[in-house]
Amino acid sequence: MIKSEGKMMNDKKQRHEDRSGKLQAKTGNIIFNTINYIVFISFTLLCMFPFYYIFINTISDNSLVRAGKINFLPKGIHLGNYIALFGINDLSTSFWVTLTRTIVATALMVFASGFVGYLVTKKKMWARRIWYRMLIISMYFNAGLIPWYLNMSMLGLTNRFAAYIIPAIVAPYNIILVKTYIESIPAELEESAKIDGAGYFVIFRKIIWPLSKPILATIAIFGAVGNWNSFTDSLILMQSNFSLYTLQHRLYIYLNSSSNLKALMQSGGVISQSMIDNQLNSKVISYTISMITAIPILLVYPFMQRYFEKGIMMGAVKG
Repeated sequence: MIKSEGKMMNDKKQRHEDRSGKLQAKTGNIIFNTINYIVFISFTLLCMFPFYYIFINTISDNSLVRAGKINFLPKGIHLGNYIALFGINDLSTSFWVTLTRTIVATALMVFASGFVGYLVTKKKMWARRIWYRMLIISMYFNAGLIPWYLNMSMLGLTNRFAAYIIPAIVAPYNIILVKTYIESIPAELEESAKIDGAGYFVIFRKIIWPLSKPILATIAIFGAVGNWNSFTDSLILMQSNFSLYTLQHRLYIYLNSSSNLKALMQSGGVISQSMIDNQLNSKVISYTISMITAIPILLVYPFMQRYFEKGIMMGAVKG
């Protein structure tokens, strides 16, 4: 009887200790999760604020923007800046140049990366190891800016739209990602197609390409963002062809002219009212162009995110 009562007391004590331990663990988890949410929400807001600040300045009254009175909330909301922006010939032209470049160069890069990535997985490919090593070497070594410009000039790619497309077709890093991903696809699928008489191109088109959508979507994001945001090639190669300036190049021009006028004002130089007005207009235009350059990527990424996450993990470079 005494032993039974002792056992019952021990069982109660053990259950009490278990409940206390679970309560403490639950409290610790709540505190940890709360701190995590606070930190990550704060970090997200800090990352989003620059976009929000630029956006509210583009839709607010321009006189208030010029006076620097728009900080947290928009005032005098309107969409006139966006409408007027596309009325400027050089900006609308630059927008279509950038859009066309992004679509064409990205599409060709994705196809080339997919097909070359598939070919370098084939042991029968002539000098496969040499070509693959050359791809890897090109990621780490380059001749520099001046030799690159001289090479583009000798190839006749200056002041031509092809200068945006041809160099972007071969992307070594993307080829490596695709190669690694394709190697994870079961070899039995390809072998069964070979038995049915399918060649490499048919296998690639009907089996490899559909199964590689996650990694292809991933490199498509890389290519689209890179082409959309690029302006160095436009700055260096399109010096005599203003109609081929990219949107980022136009933004650079407006930012540069705005900074020059501001420096002149601060140095006490003699400037006219029209120059001041141009400087102020450049500020508003710069904000608006910045939003136009950022919005397409922000709209596309959510739809590609599920492919991006899967592709970047399965196509990660292995040691």
